[in-house]
Amino acid sequence: MNHSPPFAYVTLVTNADYAMGATALALSLRRTGTTDIVILHTGGVDAAALAPLKSLGCRLIEVEHLPLSDAFNERHARGQLHSAAPFTKGRKPDFHSPLDNFCKLRLWQLVEYERCVFIDADALVLKNIDRLFLYPEFSAAPNVYESLADFRRMNSGVFVAAPSHDTFRHMLERLDRPDVFWRRTDQTFLETFFPDWHGLPVYFNMLQYVWFTMPELWDWKSISILHYQYEKPWEKNHPKAARLQPLIDLWHRFHDGGNLPEIAALDNPEGAA
Repeated sequence: MNHSPPFAYVTLVTNADYAMGATALALSLRRTGTTDIVILHTGGVDAAALAPLKSLGCRLIEVEHLPLSDAFNERHARGQLHSAAPFTKGRKPDFHSPLDNFCKLRLWQLVEYERCVFIDADALVLKNIDRLFLYPEFSAAPNVYESLADFRRMNSGVFVAAPSHDTFRHMLERLDRPDVFWRRTDQTFLETFFPDWHGLPVYFNMLQYVWFTMPELWDWKSISILHYQYEKPWEKNHPKAARLQPLIDLWHRFHDGGNLPEIAALDNPEGAA
């Protein structure tokens, strides 16, 4: 599908690490023949970290954090959130700041676009996914990375949305209420705000842990988007590195602009169907 505005892919960059991730993501999108990539970035990101994205022809838009109350910000600060709702399955890196996640909602202010596909900066696009622009708001894949029971929950690393000032206003009204606590930040909020969310096939947001927890679900020929949830592929010697080495190697080949293997010809994990 040859598209130009009113459609765009959107990601969020809040520090130099995620700028590195977004660069690999943008390179992967460019390989699929797509054109319109929007980078929402917070003011603290150094210009040098954003330079590769600019050179790839991405549209850079600086955004501010949402106008949230001090009490809300305190509840969702890294230390507070991680103690109240700890991550028990994997480790979030030191550069992860939960409050930054809510900046994703700025996507709904991009009203020059009719439809946007948001993709987290720690993901790779492995094949053309332009057909996602035909999906309704709000579409997202299930948060499957440990068991099939996770199908009832969504993952906000990939979603389809229709920008609207009215929707954004309603989001802010719903987001910051006395004592409200979103245990997985934007993900928990979006799941609540869009209770009838439309389920995308899991292959539009294949979470990396599936590689070793549910290998029978892994199929390189089917995967459209690979999402490096929890530990990031550019981290040095992270706790899951040995188990995820083939996926880490693939990310570096995208980021470094190297020769890529035929994705469909890659070996599936041991235990795959």
